[in-house]
Amino acid sequence: MGQPEQHVEGVGPFATRVSWPLPEGGTAVWESRPARRRGAMAIRAADGVLQARADEVAIGRLRRLNALAATAFVIGGALFAAGAGVALFGSGDALESVSIYFAGGLFFNTGGYASLLQVVNAPRHRVGDRGLVTGRWRWWSFEPMRLDWLSAFLLFAGTLVFGVNLIDSFLHGLSVQQVNRLVWVPDVVGCVLFLVSGHLALMEVCHGRIRVLARDLGWWIVAVNQLGSVLFMVSALAAFTHPATGSMVNVNLSNWGTFTGALCFSVAGVLQFFERP
Repeated sequence: MGQPEQHVEGVGPFATRVSWPLPEGGTAVWESRPARRRGAMAIRAADGVLQARADEVAIGRLRRLNALAATAFVIGGALFAAGAGVALFGSGDALESVSIYFAGGLFFNTGGYASLLQVVNAPRHRVGDRGLVTGRWRWWSFEPMRLDWLSAFLLFAGTLVFGVNLIDSFLHGLSVQQVNRLVWVPDVVGCVLFLVSGHLALMEVCHGRIRVLARDLGWWIVAVNQLGSVLFMVSALAAFTHPATGSMVNVNLSNWGTFTGALCFSVAGVLQFFERP
C-alpha cells in the first residue's frame, strides 16, 4: 500500500505544515512549531478539530526544556537590561556593566542550547498515522533541511559569538582597531545570526509568507524576539568606534538599544512559559 496523498506547506525545501487523510476518516495536520513546543498535532474530523498528543516521555521532555529555555531568556534579558541600565542610569562603570552582561550571556547560551534541544528531541510525525513518534534522547543532531533546526542552531551560534564579544570586552589597553575587531565585529556577527534566526522562525510560524498572526502565541513570541534582535543590531551599529576620534558613533543609542532589546527577550521568555504541552 502506498503512502496517502499529502499536502505540504512551507518555504522552499522546508516543510512547516503537512496534512494527509486518515484511513478512518478525517485529516491529520502536523505543524513543526506546535509539534516541538506542545508535542501536539491536529486531527480534523467531521465533529471538529481534535488534538493528538505525543506520549508522556516526549511531553515531559518538552515541558522541562521549555521551562529551562524560558527561564534562561527571562533572566538573561533582565541581566542585559541591568547592564545597560548601569551605563544609562547608574555608575556608568564599564567593568560593572560588562560583568553583568557576561552573566546574562551565560543565560542566553543556556536558553539557546535548550531551544536547540527542543528541536533535536521533538516528537516526529509519520505520514499516514494520527500520532507523533518519540525518539531516543539526543544532545545534538545535524538536520539542516529542517527550518526549525536551522533557526535554533543559528540562535545558539549567535549566543556563542556574543560570548566572544563579552569576553573580549574585559581586555584592557586595546587600540581602536583592536576594539572594533575583537569586540565590535563579534557583536555585529552575533546580531546578524539572531536576525537570520528570527526571520527563519517567522517563516516557520507563518508557513512561508510572513504576516501578522495576532491570535497565535507562537507568532508573538517570535515577533517580540525579532524586535529585540533588531534593537540589538541598532545598539551594535551605534557602538562602532571611530578610528579618528576614538569615540563611539552614539553611546546613548547603543545603551538604549541594548536595554530595550534585552527587555524584548525577557518579555518573550515570559510568553514562552505559556507555550508548553
